[in-house]
Amino acid sequence: MNTMEMQPGEIGSLSARIYNKVREGLIVGNFAPGERLLMQDLAEQLGTSVTPVREACLRLVSEQALELRSGRFVIVPELSRGRYVQIKLIRMALEGLAAELAVDNVGKEDTKQLETFHSAFVASEKAGDFEAARTANRSFHFGVYRLSRMPMLIGQIESMWVSMGPILNVYYREIPHEYVGAQEHEHLMEALRTGNKKKARAAIENDIERAATSLLRYFDERELA
Repeated sequence: MNTMEMQPGEIGSLSARIYNKVREGLIVGNFAPGERLLMQDLAEQLGTSVTPVREACLRLVSEQALELRSGRFVIVPELSRGRYVQIKLIRMALEGLAAELAVDNVGKEDTKQLETFHSAFVASEKAGDFEAARTANRSFHFGVYRLSRMPMLIGQIESMWVSMGPILNVYYREIPHEYVGAQEHEHLMEALRTGNKKKARAAIENDIERAATSLLRYFDERELA
C-alpha cells in the first residue's frame, strides 16, 4: 500500500478528508484486490486517531468499495468475475450516457484539452509508465464526463471507478492485454467534434467492452467466478 499523508490546507471534516484520500487511492489503483487495510496503520500514516479513519472506512464499506472483516481492518474486495461483470455493465450504461450528453456541451478548448490528455496517455503506455497511463486515462474520461454537466451522474461514475481501480491494478501488473484504449478515445473525440451522440456513446461502450476481453479471460483461466 502506498504511504498517504494529509496535506496542509485540505478542507472538510477530518473523516471526510480521510475518506477522500482512501477513495482516491482506490480509484488510481494503489490498492490491490484482497489487500487488508489496518485502520491503525492508516491512522499512523495520516497522522490522526483511529476514529475518523474508521468512520471513513465504514462509509466506503457502505458504498461496497471495501469490506469490513473486523473492528481493526477492512479488505479491498477480492477479484471475481461476477463483481467485475456488474461493474462493467453499470459503467457502460452510465459512461455511455455521459458521453452522449457531452456532445451538446463540448467546445474547441475542451477538445484541445482532451487531445492533451489522450496524447499523455498514449505516450505513457508506450513508455511502460502504467501509473502515468492510468492518471492520463482517468483525466481523459472524466474530462468527457464533466461535459455532461450532470454532477449526480458523474458521482455515480466515480463510485464505479472506485471499485474498478483495484481491478486495473491487476490488469496492468499481471494481464497481457492487446487493447489499451487509444483507438476508441480517437473515435470518441471524432464523435464529439462532429456532434454524433450515437457514436460518442458507442465509443465509450466499445472502450469498456474491448478492455473486458483480457480480464474475462484472466478470470476464466483462474476460475474466479
